[in-house]
Amino acid sequence: MAEGTPARIDRAALERVIQRAAELQTSERDPGESLTPEQVLALGREVGIPGQYLQQALLEERTRIVAQAPAGLLDRVVGPGAVAAQRVVRGDPGTIQRMLVRWMEEQELFCVQRQQPGRITWEPLGGIPAAIRRSTAALGAGRKPFMLSRADEVSATLVALEGNFSHVALSASVKKARGEHVGGGAAVATAGVAGSTIMLVLGALVPVALLPLPIALGLGYGVMRRLGPAVARTQLGLERALDNIEQSSGKPPVLSGERGAGIMGLLAEEMRRVLKA
Repeated sequence: MAEGTPARIDRAALERVIQRAAELQTSERDPGESLTPEQVLALGREVGIPGQYLQQALLEERTRIVAQAPAGLLDRVVGPGAVAAQRVVRGDPGTIQRMLVRWMEEQELFCVQRQQPGRITWEPLGGIPAAIRRSTAALGAGRKPFMLSRADEVSATLVALEGNFSHVALSASVKKARGEHVGGGAAVATAGVAGSTIMLVLGALVPVALLPLPIALGLGYGVMRRLGPAVARTQLGLERALDNIEQSSGKPPVLSGERGAGIMGLLAEEMRRVLKA
């Protein structure tokens, strides 16, 4: 590096510098155990953070739902039966609700199961419409992959907040996928137990007869633990839906009623995507 040229700071270092500077400034003010919202806004203005972002962050903290620790044996050994994501976004619940419905119809294989003001549930899309969506995605028409394919139900709860903000909470059930992994692991373990039992009945030596047992138990546990990537992908799918809402909250949504209805309308729309791709 040439003399006199200042060293560049990467993103990780920048975050550490900003965090440390904020800690130092806060410690000089000696705010005690807590700050009022007005003090937080004033502190943010001093460091150059726009008030709208601070207000959104305060609302998000106020409505934040703490994730519960794994409660049952299946949650601890195999994985959770449901995942959730939440965020405070700009916009009224009605507009955000329409945006969510459109996202699930276009970017995921889900259709509305039940819809009420402030509450929506979706179920997996099946039959010919799902086959059309999968085939067009395989042809390269879909720009984004399906992230919620392992979920058996998705729900959304929307609550209006002050300042034209709304709290959006999404949850997805993966109990069906968890049951499949538990069943597969149990089948492998049972096969090992049966193999050891048969060998003992046939008069094999005990050490030899018990040899398949730990192998089968290990393989069965591995099958059950393979649920983790599916859960992580589902979690990412919920966050992606919230990202879209957050990025599009200032744009007018296109209502679902403007699209073609029925299988023929879906087929025509998917064919247009293929031709444009």
